[in-house]
Amino acid sequence: MEVLQIILGVLLGLISIAVIVLVLFQQGHRQGISGAISGAAETFLSKNKARSADGLFKRLTTIFAIVFFLVAIAATAVATFLAK
Repeated sequence: MEVLQIILGVLLGLISIAVIVLVLFQQGHRQGISGAISGAAETFLSKNKARSADGLFKRLTTIFAIVFFLVAIAATAVATFLAK
């Protein structure tokens, strides 16, 4: 079972690096003072954001974050099971 702990640990490390890289690739969403006063204008790019690279990075970040937490819970469960 120690092999399973090593595999889960390596997987957890790789997923955490992937989440960090995906978060760093995402663009900031600050609009400055003009956006705060006039409101956010609907543009072609904002309407199609789900199909853009930013939308892809957002979906991948969500998926990898969920997988990260599931692997972390599994690693904790395996470690707890082995401690008994």
